[in-house]
Amino acid sequence: MRPIIPDYLAEVLRDVERDTSGERAGYIPELATADPERLGAAFAMTGGEVYGAGDVDTEFTIQSISKPFVYALALSDHGFDPVLARVGVEPSGEAFNEISLESDTGRPRNPMINAGAITVHSLAGADGLSPTARVERVLEGLSAFAGRPLRVDEAVCASEMEHAHRNLAIAHMLRSHNILTEDPRAVVDGYIRQCSVLVTVRDLAMMAATLANRGRSPLSGRQVVPELVVRHVLSVMFSCGMYDAAGDWATQVGIPAKSGVAGGLIGALPGQIGIATFSPRLDVHGNSVRGVSLFERFSSDMGLHLMEIPAAARAVVRSNHAVGSGTNMLRVLQLQGGVGFAGAERVVQEAMTIAPAEVRVALDLTRVNSIDDVARRMLLEIARRLTLDGHTVYLVDPESVMPDPDPGDGGRVTIVDHVDDAAHPHATAKKGGRSG
Repeated sequence: MRPIIPDYLAEVLRDVERDTSGERAGYIPELATADPERLGAAFAMTGGEVYGAGDVDTEFTIQSISKPFVYALALSDHGFDPVLARVGVEPSGEAFNEISLESDTGRPRNPMINAGAITVHSLAGADGLSPTARVERVLEGLSAFAGRPLRVDEAVCASEMEHAHRNLAIAHMLRSHNILTEDPRAVVDGYIRQCSVLVTVRDLAMMAATLANRGRSPLSGRQVVPELVVRHVLSVMFSCGMYDAAGDWATQVGIPAKSGVAGGLIGALPGQIGIATFSPRLDVHGNSVRGVSLFERFSSDMGLHLMEIPAAARAVVRSNHAVGSGTNMLRVLQLQGGVGFAGAERVVQEAMTIAPAEVRVALDLTRVNSIDDVARRMLLEIARRLTLDGHTVYLVDPESVMPDPDPGDGGRVTIVDHVDDAAHPHATAKKGGRSG
C-alpha cells in the first residue's frame, strides 16, 4: 500500500500554488533573487518519519526561524533567570524589526523580534565565549535540532551584513541599556550568520518535531534541550512567533509557529508533529503567503489547533497479530484509546507492513473509545487502499465508534461485532459492506 500523507500534501500544494500574491524580501539582495515559485511542505512525526511534497530538498536560509531554537539553546546554557533578565516574553504587537525596548528595563519585549533575538544570540553558549566560538555553538545546536550538520550561506551572510543598518541600530540601543555587554557589531555579525544557516523543508520539519518531541531528536535520540525549556519556548512561539499577526494566527491556526523572510514557516504541535513549509513570497507581516494558507488548511483539515489537541498516540496500536493460518489467516490490527491524526499515522505504518499474501485484514476497534474526524478518514482510506491492493477488509466495531464507515471509491469494508466473526470464513456482517 502506498503511503497516504504525501498524497494529501501534494493535493494541498496544488490548491495553494495558484496564489501569486506577496513579494520576496527585497531589502536583502540575495533573497530578492529567490525563485518565487518554489513550494514545499513536510510533516515530521515524533517517531522519526518524514513525509513531504514539492520542493522539500531545496536549500534556503533559516532566517528568523532560528530564533526559537537559539532561544532554547540560551535557556539551556544559562537557565531561565539570567535569560529572562535580558529578554521579556510579552507579545509586542509590532513588526519583527521594530526598534523598541521596554521603557523601564531596556529589555526587548520578546525573543522573536530582532531586538530580542540579537540579545539571545549573545547569550548562547558559555560565558566568555568569543564571537566565533558562539557562532560555532549556535551552528552545532541548530544541527542537533535538524539531525544533520548544517552550514552557513556565506553569500547571503555578506549580503545581509552589508544592509544591517537597522539591526546595528537596535544593537547599539541594547548596548546603551547594558542589555548587550559586548561589541554590538560583533554580536550582529554573529546573529546574521545564525540567520544565514542553510536548511531544507525536511530539516525544518525535523527541527520542529524535536520541539514537539520534548526536545529529543526523533532522528538521533539525543536530548537537545531540556523538556522545561521546550515548554517555555513553545509558549513564546504561540504568543509571539508570528509578530504582529500572532493574535490572528493563535485563533485561526492554533499551532506554535515561527516564520522566516526567506519563505520558511514551521509549526510544532506538542507530542504529535513538526510541520514545515517553504514559499518565498511574503505578506505585509513578513510571513510566507502560501505558507500561512497551508497551515490554515492543515489545522482545519486535521484538527491540529492546540486547543483541540487529540489524545497521545504512542499506544494506539495495541497489537498487530495473526489469527488462524493458511488461506484462512486473518491479520488483525488491534487499536485502543482515542485515535487522532498521529495515532492514525501509526496505523498507516502498520498497514504498510501487511504482506500481499495476507489476504484478509481486520481493524479491531473494540478497545477504541473515540476517533476524531481526520483519523476516521485515514482509517477508511487505509481500508480503501487495502481493498484496491486485493485484501478483504473487516472493521471490528461492536460499539459503532466509527461513524459513516464508507471507504469511498473502490473500497469495501465489512462491519462485524467480534474478531471471531471476521476470522471465520463465513462471518455474517452486522452491516452491509459498502463500495464506491
